[in-house]
Amino acid sequence: MTITGRCLCGAITFTLDAPPDWAGYCHCESCRRNCSAPVTAFLTGPASGFRWTGAIPASYESSQGARRHFCATCGTPMAFEADHYPGEVHLYIASLDDPGAIRPREHVHHEERLPWFEIADDLPRTEGFGGDG
Repeated sequence: MTITGRCLCGAITFTLDAPPDWAGYCHCESCRRNCSAPVTAFLTGPASGFRWTGAIPASYESSQGARRHFCATCGTPMAFEADHYPGEVHLYIASLDDPGAIRPREHVHHEERLPWFEIADDLPRTEGFGGDG
């Protein structure tokens, strides 16, 4: 399986040559602020199967050992990597060329969700990140 994606302006592109290990919604404050959205949908894959195929994104260390990659031109969030998830890359499902192909399977950091955000699915709700990703 090959997954591809890009930023809004098209300068940053990527390929993941592996099926995702996990896909889900993150409700943590850090992800919400990074995307200016009430929730973010991610997939995780092995860093060994991932490569940037366009320009290299800018990076911001959002907390110790956690890096958020984004397009310096259009501002699109592109990926998240953290020392506490070694060997993984977390990609934003909305940045995929075919975002409808990946279906989230869980809500993580459910305890941090916004009180007015209603979840209308039956997916599992996990406190913190849990152990599935």
